Amino acid sequence: MNTITIVGLGAGGIDLLSVGTYRFIRSIDTLYVRTMDHPAVTELIDEGVAVKSFDSTYESSDVFEEVYDTIVQRLIELCKEDDVVYAVPGHPLVAEATVQKLIEREREGEVKLHIRSEQSFLDPLFASLRIEPIDGFQLLDALQLEVDDLSLTQHTFIGQVYDAFVASDVKLTAMERYDAEHEVALVTAAGTNEEHIQWVPLYELDRVAVINNLTTVYLPPVHEREKRLKEPRAIREIVQMLRSPEGCPWDREQTHESLKRFVIEEAHELVQAIEEEDDFGIVEELGDVLLQVFLHAQIGEENGYFTVEEVYESIAKKMIRRHPHVFGDKEVESIDDVITTWEEIKRQEVGHSSDTILEGQFRASSSLLTSYNYQKKAGKVGFEWDTIEGAIEKFEEEWKEFQDELVDREESRLIDEFGDLLFTLVNIARYVKVSPEEAMVHANAKFARRFQYVERAVAQGKGTFESYTLEELDQFWDQAKEEENR
Repeated sequence: MNTITIVGLGAGGIDLLSVGTYRFIRSIDTLYVRTMDHPAVTELIDEGVAVKSFDSTYESSDVFEEVYDTIVQRLIELCKEDDVVYAVPGHPLVAEATVQKLIEREREGEVKLHIRSEQSFLDPLFASLRIEPIDGFQLLDALQLEVDDLSLTQHTFIGQVYDAFVASDVKLTAMERYDAEHEVALVTAAGTNEEHIQWVPLYELDRVAVINNLTTVYLPPVHEREKRLKEPRAIREIVQMLRSPEGCPWDREQTHESLKRFVIEEAHELVQAIEEEDDFGIVEELGDVLLQVFLHAQIGEENGYFTVEEVYESIAKKMIRRHPHVFGDKEVESIDDVITTWEEIKRQEVGHSSDTILEGQFRASSSLLTSYNYQKKAGKVGFEWDTIEGAIEKFEEEWKEFQDELVDREESRLIDEFGDLLFTLVNIARYVKVSPEEAMVHANAKFARRFQYVERAVAQGKGTFESYTLEELDQFWDQAKEEENR
């Protein structure tokens, strides 16, 4: 089997090449290069080296992945006839997609490779920017950059920033995490006579004059916690600090049990913000809910029971497991199929059959939700009326029984009958696909708004509730309703 020898062209001209690599290139008949756009290529041609490039493949496709696949396939075809020498900018194993694709083909037994190392563009970058790489750095591809790739506490280099359009995409992605004023550097042709370094605020990244295929963007690390609050690890650090001996006395005393009511309260406030279509409120309330997650995770970690990473893993595994139609090969045709699949997987996860289908439906935090869950489960096996009329008749029956108990006013019987009455109302809510919990949250919020209107009317009028009759106060209430309906 013939061999493809992959040669690195280093970070600049031929004066930066090792003597061995230079002599090797001068000894061959033809040098295939990914692109002519590299200073060493021009100098090698001037010295008489026969060079053939793949630049034309970039013109045949707008998708880089297709370009790289074409180059790799062409090299493999050439290798069937004779040994091939293929040169790429920098170090062959640093930010070279075609080399990685060739390595994949080598593992499949299609080709034999020999790789000659050479200086990567990172080495002169470290020198030019005076960076100690052991502090931690990451090298990212501008063409595949995602916000989750960015770690603000590390030196970050972003390659393939070859024009202003790519620089603009990098800027917009980076500004989702970094401050717009964060000073960044555009380094072009590092380590060569053409080296150019320009420091600019992040928001001006795409407005500089010198950007080409030798340009790398450098984002210095951000160590101040206040400037990296958009990074997920920031909230974890804050919670750890709050729970530390130097933190907050109140936070240090909290337990899973003491925080239960706050989880419920924050969830209700989130629902209210959603009801009010308040996007800013939703952001704030989601943050409050997320804080509860991190507090419980921190307590779990301190007690040695679990960490937040286990929380991440648990929910990720569950979502993948319960969506085989998305992450597997199962086919579904409707939402009903999705629900059926979900329930079946849940039953398999339990690992044992229960004596009652109501198992797992009790919710200590909400009697309304427990009622809803019980009735929903019972309904799935046919224990329900065919239409809502049956549920309404049951409500009327329970309403009559409750009224009868009002005569004697025996406490235990009143509690029992009133509970039955509420239970039938929950059932009616289920028939019309209304969450009783959500309905009560909405009703409470509505009462609060209207009563506060009444309070303001009283304060602007006679000043005290005692100065008004119930009929007069009810008029204020009607006015509040009219205000809302306008």
